[in-house]
Amino acid sequence: MTAAVEMRDIVKRFPRVLANDHISLTVEEGEIHGLLGENGAGKTTLMNILSGLSAPDEGKILLNGTPVHLRSCLDAIKHGIGMVHQHFMLVPVFTVTENIILGNEPKKGLWLNMKKARARVTELSERYGLKVDPDALIRDISVGMQQRVEILKALSRGVKIMILDEPTAVLTPQEVEELYEVMRSLREAGHTIIFITHKLQEVKRITDRVTVLRDGRVMGTVNTRDVDEAGLARMMVGRDVVLHVKKEKHAAGEVKLRVEHLFARDSRGLPALRDVSFSVRAGEIVGIAGVAGNGQDELVEVITGLRNRESGKIFLEGLDISGMTPRDRMYAGLGHIPQDRQRRGLVMNFSLIDNLLMGFEDSPPFAKGPMLDYAEAERFSRESMRTFDVRAAGPHVLARTLSGGNQQKVIIAREFQRDPAVLIAAQPTRGLDVAAIEFVHNGLLKLRAQDKAILLISMDLTEILDLSDRILVMYEGQIVGSFEAGQATPEMLGLLMAGSKIEQASEQENTQVYRDGEKGGAERG
Repeated sequence: MTAAVEMRDIVKRFPRVLANDHISLTVEEGEIHGLLGENGAGKTTLMNILSGLSAPDEGKILLNGTPVHLRSCLDAIKHGIGMVHQHFMLVPVFTVTENIILGNEPKKGLWLNMKKARARVTELSERYGLKVDPDALIRDISVGMQQRVEILKALSRGVKIMILDEPTAVLTPQEVEELYEVMRSLREAGHTIIFITHKLQEVKRITDRVTVLRDGRVMGTVNTRDVDEAGLARMMVGRDVVLHVKKEKHAAGEVKLRVEHLFARDSRGLPALRDVSFSVRAGEIVGIAGVAGNGQDELVEVITGLRNRESGKIFLEGLDISGMTPRDRMYAGLGHIPQDRQRRGLVMNFSLIDNLLMGFEDSPPFAKGPMLDYAEAERFSRESMRTFDVRAAGPHVLARTLSGGNQQKVIIAREFQRDPAVLIAAQPTRGLDVAAIEFVHNGLLKLRAQDKAILLISMDLTEILDLSDRILVMYEGQIVGSFEAGQATPEMLGLLMAGSKIEQASEQENTQVYRDGEKGGAERG
């Protein structure tokens, strides 16, 4: 095989941070190459350089043996390099065809040639086995289909080297398998794929080789078949990591959070929650599984006071908090790790001290009358950064200068130390490396052991299955299934998440499953 990509001695510096320290990476033509590393290891910076988003301070890039200078994303695309980002860059109100040709529209004289555009999309779809409806609106298709559109958009521009950034983060198990098939078919067609993920089992399943980064340096490149998950984890963090959750049995207590017959609308005014009811007890983790866009976001926003409900009630330790402000709910004992860390969890232009103190600033030991004890605030921040392994130059740096994973750690540090009676954890480990995931999982189980009630919303089915005492499945704003711990399988959850009907539930497994559309709320225990 010929090396499709060679990155030699790449150096990238930011103020007080050496993000890439003489990194050399070789990706062979026609392979699926995994890229692993802790948060802040330099993966994103390296791929930003390869995709033209950023320029290296030192080093060179060779494509098929020829040195190139990639000054922009357009430059990278002209050289056959494209990146499919974790958060899709699609226009919801446009059709599949309109999104794929956007910026590369075929013309007929002065006019847009939609017939030719549609034919191009159909041809690409058939050639690569990426079945899509060219006329469907993006907002009306599944997340898995949207991902196919992103891949087709890159292929339509002649991309031969494709970077996939956490591509399975929001997919059902069935959609993950379909993505694997797509990746294999692209490899067989001669495309080269760089696959960024923090899920070690995915690396083992789909990649040919894997390069591991740590602290901006290459720890090694290995053939995937020659290393196990534990070995990859050791390369990433420099120590043994517990890859599977060890959850002790713990008896649940009284109901801490109760949701009754919630109805709410989304930002477009369409029904988002339809008669949702459930409870979470002390010492219990209730997991909610579902494909993105099925009401989970609206449920979290209604419970935390960030979205108005149409009807229904929310009780926190018996207190009706339905009409309270978000701040009053926090003081009543509700904690919240938001899904969107940059929009909901942090003030990006504030320092880490300011972000870590949110909600604490008017309480002892930080408040002395009307004044803030800044020395105590700084001490608390440094201690939080050390305890939760927030990697930054110091507590005075701005939140926006941190990697996504370290931003997430700041939020988790703040919310865990708030000591809430009920914690709403929405995607708490998204974008975190294996060591940070281990830390967060242990933290959630520690809160459970302290008789806190935890509502866990996650797109990671392994996380849901490992941590939850009960699992609820949401589809189109309703709870369509409820399972006791240990009774659900990824396949069962995946079917319900995709809207399929399960006709029978095993009573021996103590599993309760509702047919799609027959019941909108579920409450167990």
